[in-house]
Amino acid sequence: MTPGSTDRACVLRLEKIRLSFNGVDSVLEDISLEMWTGETLIVLGAAGAGKTVMVKVALGLLKPTSGRIYLFGQDVTDFDEQQWFQIRPRIGMLFQEGGLFDSLTIEENVAYPLVNRSSLTPDQVRPQVEEALRFVELGHTMTKFPSELSGGMRRRVGIARAGIADPDLLLYDSPTAGLDPITANNIMSLIIQERELRNATSAIISHRFQDGHMMANFRYNPESKRLEKMPEDSPMRARTRFLVMHGGRIVFEGSERELDQSRDPYVAKFSMQRSIH
Repeated sequence: MTPGSTDRACVLRLEKIRLSFNGVDSVLEDISLEMWTGETLIVLGAAGAGKTVMVKVALGLLKPTSGRIYLFGQDVTDFDEQQWFQIRPRIGMLFQEGGLFDSLTIEENVAYPLVNRSSLTPDQVRPQVEEALRFVELGHTMTKFPSELSGGMRRRVGIARAGIADPDLLLYDSPTAGLDPITANNIMSLIIQERELRNATSAIISHRFQDGHMMANFRYNPESKRLEKMPEDSPMRARTRFLVMHGGRIVFEGSERELDQSRDPYVAKFSMQRSIH
């Protein structure tokens, strides 16, 4: 159990998850983790480590071979699609590369979680879409299509869509993959803002240690509208954990300081990125 978690609710729990295809190849092996309200979880790992597959299991997009999935206190392992349809609105998801629908305008993409999962009228949805796009500084793109935007802009639209329904859990899958360092930092700045302004429980899946370092060390100041260094005694530091995955297993779990001190050669590769970049 996470220190200090006794007064908070468990948002996500994976219990001894195993996933194999054709009964032979094990993609996930004995995955167990817990996320509590207000926590930030950084999941690091090289390509093929099982990070995205683990997220898909947590979302019910892949059914585990064995193990249990709990969301918001419910055992959802055996939910059918209709039951998943009811619970997924509580989860905001930024898919790899943004995951936008090419045939829909930016307005329609961002509105999608509201239009398809609520009884709101178009007149009620549009102001929320406008506000979500203003948050990511893309209010001028309402009528454009994803193909008309840069990679970084599409990622920002994905962030707007992920948060528009004010979800209880936000998942970001490789939010900075393929982006230049400046654009990547801008994306992470938006994710930090969203965490602070919504007091969101967040998980960031990444191969970049820098993404986790920003989440663990910076906060958004709404008065100055800038990121600032988090105080050493900030509760958010204690609520930020790092996981490292390798070969479908969790091989490390702990704080950034513990990650820095790890002598495991694979785990140490990630903290070494601090000095390489």
